[in-house]
Amino acid sequence: MSDATLAKRLVRRAFEHAAAGYDAHAVLQREVGARMLARLDYVKIAPGAVLDAGTGTGFVLPLLRDHYPDSKLYALDVAPAMLAQARRRAAWWQRLRGRGARLVCGDVEQLPLRAAAVGLVWANLILQWVIAPERAFAEVQRVLEPGGLFMFSTFGPDTLRELRDAYQGADNYAHVNRFIDMHDLGDLLMQAGFADPVMDMEHITLTYADVRGLLRDLKALGAHTVLDGRRPTVAPRALLARVERNYEALRRDGRLPATFEVVYGHAWKAPPRTGPGGRRVIDIKAAP
Repeated sequence: MSDATLAKRLVRRAFEHAAAGYDAHAVLQREVGARMLARLDYVKIAPGAVLDAGTGTGFVLPLLRDHYPDSKLYALDVAPAMLAQARRRAAWWQRLRGRGARLVCGDVEQLPLRAAAVGLVWANLILQWVIAPERAFAEVQRVLEPGGLFMFSTFGPDTLRELRDAYQGADNYAHVNRFIDMHDLGDLLMQAGFADPVMDMEHITLTYADVRGLLRDLKALGAHTVLDGRRPTVAPRALLARVERNYEALRRDGRLPATFEVVYGHAWKAPPRTGPGGRRVIDIKAAP
């Protein structure tokens, strides 16, 4: 089994286990989703179909329905248990009248949709768990119709910086994932053929009474996959005690901060170029 296959299985298993209690801990996911929705107010599109890639428990689906009442909705997630929660959340009358989203179990790196199937791909805080973002971007580009919009959020390198620093010196292993810089994401979008990418970011800080509360939240969200399967060389209790001591230096007003660098991006699938006679222009590059 390849490392990538194993990593995908671990991510899927983590979100399977997290599904039942996910909504109780997904404060940041809902807040970032709300801020993304506010950005849609400034984008004038009328997509025939919308894909919520990484829908989780489907909390954003009724809000996307409000934005695009006449669009078909597809909701994709890698974890069947997450889709089961999304199905329970959907109102019975929506399902009866066919107004609910079509739930699809699949991987954003290999989308089970035909080419040019949707006018908007929405991806709220899922790209940080993708093994190969360049493949995910290529797949999004494939399923978007010409003129379609890709809108996403993800985590940047400053995410969980306090936790990363607290682990420094505790043992010799990395315990927090290294997230991709927004400029590199912009380059990947361009390489995938997207037009007019726009990237920006902000820092959102949550606070906790103790380190264990932060770690419980991360586990409940399936985000303990940031440990990336690495095994610590220090006994778990001793390691946690060291991390707690290191983190205490950051306590302010009785609370411990946890910073999340949230990166927002959107880009368009450009329509094919045409020549004077209306024929499509195809670029041919010489082999190196």
